[in-house]
Amino acid sequence: MGTDNTEIKKILISGCLIGEKVKYNGLDNQLSSKLIEQWTSEGRLVPICPEVEGGLPVPRNPVEILNGNGSDVLNGVAKAYDDKGNDVTEAFITGAEKALKVAKEQRIDIAVLKERSPSCGSNSIYNGKFNGTKIDGMGVTASLLATNGVKVFSEDELENVADLLK
Repeated sequence: MGTDNTEIKKILISGCLIGEKVKYNGLDNQLSSKLIEQWTSEGRLVPICPEVEGGLPVPRNPVEILNGNGSDVLNGVAKAYDDKGNDVTEAFITGAEKALKVAKEQRIDIAVLKERSPSCGSNSIYNGKFNGTKIDGMGVTASLLATNGVKVFSEDELENVADLLK
């Protein structure tokens, strides 16, 4: 049958980073990157938008985590609110769980996620006050993936991902 047993190492990626118009404002955060182009042509990228997967619409109100980070949301001590004061915590948790399910089903252990997103931020997120202030911490999805063994990177760390693929 001539099937090749070498499996392409897949990368979970925020859909907005590859041009999907799933950002809260209906736009995208498309990256212009030779690595992204290469990984796309190799069939490595598995796009996901945890917020959409969690049931939130596009467009939607911007969301920030109040009183903590993604780990705190998962532990029930912080919540995600939109800028109108609506609690969207459950949608964020549901989306994170769906992202983890995809990662497990496809045996993905690397993710490239949108920095500063309340779902996907891997190094920093906003402080929950909608004043543009960033704090150290991960978003809800990034945190759930990381605690389940997925190596999470931001779009600014593509070279680190490339090193893992060598």
